[in-house]
Amino acid sequence: MTFASTDERLRRLLDAGLSVVAELEPESVLERILEQAREITEARYAALGVLDDRGAELERFLTAGLDREATLRAVGTLPRGRGVLGVLIDDARPLRLADVSEHPHSYGFPPGHPRMRTFLGVPIMIRGRPWGNLYLAEKANEREFTADDEEAVVVLAQWAAIAIDNARLHEATERRRQELERAVRALEAARDISQAIGNVEDLSLVLELIAKRGRALVDARTLLILLQEDDQLLVAASAGHAAGALGQRLPLKESTSGRVLQRGHAERIDDVRASLQIAPESFGVPDARTALLAPMIQRGTALGVLAAFDRGADGEPFTEADEELLRSFAQSAANAVAINRSVETARLRAAIAAADAERGRWARELHDQTLQTLGGLRVLLASAQQRSGAVASEAAVAHAIEDIELEIANLRSLIADLRPALLDDIGLLPALEALLERRRESGLEIEQDLALPEPSSERRILQPALETTVYRLVQEALTNVVKHARAKSVRVSVRLGDGAVTVDVEDDGVGFDPSARTDGFGLTGMRERAYLAGGSLQIRSDRRGTRLHARLPLHAPARAGSPADQAAAQGMVDQLVAGPEPELAVDPRPVGLHRPR
Repeated sequence: MTFASTDERLRRLLDAGLSVVAELEPESVLERILEQAREITEARYAALGVLDDRGAELERFLTAGLDREATLRAVGTLPRGRGVLGVLIDDARPLRLADVSEHPHSYGFPPGHPRMRTFLGVPIMIRGRPWGNLYLAEKANEREFTADDEEAVVVLAQWAAIAIDNARLHEATERRRQELERAVRALEAARDISQAIGNVEDLSLVLELIAKRGRALVDARTLLILLQEDDQLLVAASAGHAAGALGQRLPLKESTSGRVLQRGHAERIDDVRASLQIAPESFGVPDARTALLAPMIQRGTALGVLAAFDRGADGEPFTEADEELLRSFAQSAANAVAINRSVETARLRAAIAAADAERGRWARELHDQTLQTLGGLRVLLASAQQRSGAVASEAAVAHAIEDIELEIANLRSLIADLRPALLDDIGLLPALEALLERRRESGLEIEQDLALPEPSSERRILQPALETTVYRLVQEALTNVVKHARAKSVRVSVRLGDGAVTVDVEDDGVGFDPSARTDGFGLTGMRERAYLAGGSLQIRSDRRGTRLHARLPLHAPARAGSPADQAAAQGMVDQLVAGPEPELAVDPRPVGLHRPR
C-alpha cells in the first residue's frame, strides 16, 4: 500500500470516527457504525451483534446490506451467537477468515441465507468489558479482507465504543431529566390539590381541579374521574373532550375501570376498541383510541378511577412513565377526595347529633313543663266543674277538659316521636312496637315482622347510633305512608342476620314518581342516615305501591357522602342549623317514599 493510500485510509477512519461520535441517539449510532464499516472495508454485508447482560449470547442482531424482511422470511430467527459468531463471544479478539465455511466451528448457513465466504469479525469493548461484535462478510470483487482492513475495523470499533458509551450516557441523562421534570409536575399538581382542599369546600370544584391537573400531567386528550357508588362508577368530573360525560354510570363488575379499581393496579390500553369492555362513546368520550386507567385508593379503601384517553395530539399509547406518573397522582387525588369527604361527614354528623340533642331537650321540656302545666289545668277545671251549678258552665268546662286531654295525648305522641324513651332505656324492639301501635291508631293496618333480639340490660347487640338509624327509617317511612300514600295496609319488616339489619317497609298505596324533585329534606335525611351507617337504601314505587329496602351492617366504618350527595348533605346541614327554607336544592334521584315531606 502506498503512502497516499494509507493517508487516505487514515482520513476516512477519522471522518468515520467523527461521524459516529457525533450521533447521540443509540439506534442512530449503531446504524452509522454499520454504514462506516462497510464503506471502509468495501464489504457487501455488515452486522452488529449486541451481547446480553451475561455476555453469553447475542441479544440483538442488526444488519446492513441485506433485505431484512426477505432474509427473515427465508432464514427464520436471527443468529444468537453460535458457530463462528460465537468464537468472538468466547474469545474477544479479531477474527479474519478467507473462507468461513472451512472454520472448525462453522455451522454452515440455513437455507435461503445469502452466500458468504470471506469474513472479518472484531469485538467492541466498552470500559474494558465486551459489549458486542462487529461482523463483515463478502469483500468486493471476491477479494479477501486484509490486515489493513482488520486494523481499520479495530480502530472503528474503538470509535464505536466511545460513541455507544456517550449515547448511553446521553440517553440516561435525558431519561433522568424527564423523570425529574415529571416529578416536579407531579409535585406541583399535588401542591395545587393540597391548597384546594384547604381553600375550597365544594368537592365538585376539587374534582374539577384534579381532572385538569391530571390531564396536563400525562398530556391526555381527555381525563375522567369515576367515583365508586355502591356497585357502580359515577363520572364525577372531566377535563378535555368529554361532552355529556358528567353523571354517566358504569357497572363496577362489567367494566374495565371497575376491574382496575378492584385489582388496585393501573392498566395501559393501546386499543380501546379491542380491550375496553364498554365503548368510551357510551359514557361521553368520542373517538378514543388509547387509554390509561389508574385506581384511586386511600388506606385500602377503593374510591374511584382516573381514566385518561389519547396521549398527545395524535392519540398515541401511554408510556410506562405516564403510568407511573398517573398512578402517583391518583394517590394524591384519592387523599384529596377522602379528606374532603371526611370534612363533610364530620359536619353532617355534628349537625345530626345537634338535631338529636335538640329533640331530646324539647322532649324533656315538653314533658317537665308543658305536660305538667296542662295536667294541673285539667285538675283545676275538673274541680270547677264539680263546684259549678250552671249547666252552660259545666258544658264549657267539660269541653275544655276534652280538649286538654286530646292535647295531652298528642304531646305524648310527639315526645315519643322526638326521642322515644324506650329506645334510650331498653332498646330498639319495644320502641318499634310502640311506634307501630301508634300508627295503627290512625286507622292503618300494619303487618309486622320484627326479628330482633329481646332487650338485655347486660349487653346491647346493636350500637345506639344504629338503633337510632333503624328507628328513624321506619318512622319516616310510616309518616310518609300515613300522609301521602292513601294506603290501606303496610308491611314492616326489621330483621337481624348475616351481620346486618335489614329494613323493609311496603305499602299498597298510590305510589309516586321516583324521578320527581324533592321539596324537603326528610327523605334525603333517610338516605344520608343509611349511607353514614355504611349501608344502602333502595326505593321502588309504582301504581301498586311503594317499597323501601335498607341494609345496615352491624360493624361498618363511617363513610362520607358521594359527590352526587354533596348538595343534599349541605342542604340537610343548613336545614338542621338554620331552620326550613322555601326550597332546597337536593339530588333529584329517588330518595323517599311518595312525595317528600
